[in-house]
Amino acid sequence: MARPALEVADVFRGHGAAWRHANRGHVSLLQLKVMSAIESCRTAALGGHVARCEDCAHTTIAYNSCRNRHCPKCQGAAAREWMAARETELLPIPYFHVVFTLPSAVGDIAYQNKAVIYDLLFKASSETMLRIAADPNHLGARIGITSVLHTWGSAMTHHPHLHMIVPGGGLSRDGGRWISCKPNFLLPVRVLSKLFRRLMLEKLLAAHGAGRLQFLGSHAHLADAKTFAAFLAPLRKKRWFVYAKQPFAGPRAVLAYLSRYTHRVAISNHRLIAVDQRSVTFKVKDYRIEGPGRYTTMTLDVGEFIRRFLIHVLPKGFHRIRHYGLFASANRAETIARVREFLGLATPAAEEAVEIDPAAAQVLAQPCPCCGGRMFVIETFDAGCRPRYRPTTMRIDTS
Repeated sequence: MARPALEVADVFRGHGAAWRHANRGHVSLLQLKVMSAIESCRTAALGGHVARCEDCAHTTIAYNSCRNRHCPKCQGAAAREWMAARETELLPIPYFHVVFTLPSAVGDIAYQNKAVIYDLLFKASSETMLRIAADPNHLGARIGITSVLHTWGSAMTHHPHLHMIVPGGGLSRDGGRWISCKPNFLLPVRVLSKLFRRLMLEKLLAAHGAGRLQFLGSHAHLADAKTFAAFLAPLRKKRWFVYAKQPFAGPRAVLAYLSRYTHRVAISNHRLIAVDQRSVTFKVKDYRIEGPGRYTTMTLDVGEFIRRFLIHVLPKGFHRIRHYGLFASANRAETIARVREFLGLATPAAEEAVEIDPAAAQVLAQPCPCCGGRMFVIETFDAGCRPRYRPTTMRIDTS
């Protein structure tokens, strides 16, 4: 894929220093680290290597990536690695896409309590799915769930919600057989919505009672227990948004979907249209409209663009991809093998470890873009250093 003409890194490099100075004291250390990582990604600041074609002597410089999970440039490789590990776990059955969204009132306080409320969102939504699926009046089975947290809308506003990928069926209570769901139907969304609402509100009150929530600025009054309970009371009568889409067209469609969602960040570089001294213009999607007309553009002040990007920086160590039920890490491989047996499927053979010759390890997987020959690494250089080998004809790869 060709490198985008504009990148979030360009915005940070051009305007980040002034923005940091103007917002000094109001930017977290973690947000500053994310900005620094994105600014340095695929530049000489992180070091890299020089590669040369053995046939035509075409030479490239490739700079190292920052590998920060909020960096738009680094997520493609991370997604491919993650998907390669998941490929053998997919089953040739329908998979459903379920979305759980927090009401805006809860989303507002979630911004000041990211680690706590995002974690409660994971727990309440997974408990909802597992409990309703296990009910004999519905599926009567133990299902598997992969949940992915997104905290943004298309305009990069704060909009916490979970995307779930769920296979269309589960194991019976005794674990002795596979129970398939009805065609094109997994679980009733209204039932899911009611239980999700109750569980989330219970967990919020418990977290408040345990002193785990903090309230700043206009929300400071919510520190009082009675005031917080009154704040949540109207939410008990509103319908909470739970959405279930039609099942995917096979495991390959699930892989394609997951590769787009698991490692997505608030905005991709390909959505950027223009950047100048005052503003940033980018593509946005109106989810209320179907078809080509749902895409439009938005222009934000450059400072507001940076602010919106950084509000989606996750707490340190917070896992935004989690597995539940049949896919829980402790027993996932064993359970999936049993399910494949119930479905009459062969277990994929484990790939044998291949020993790599240290000399061959210096050959790049990508062929020469000029002649297709093999590219050899002829030099590596450390962060902040310049490569010693600089021929007269050179192509610098920062993509």
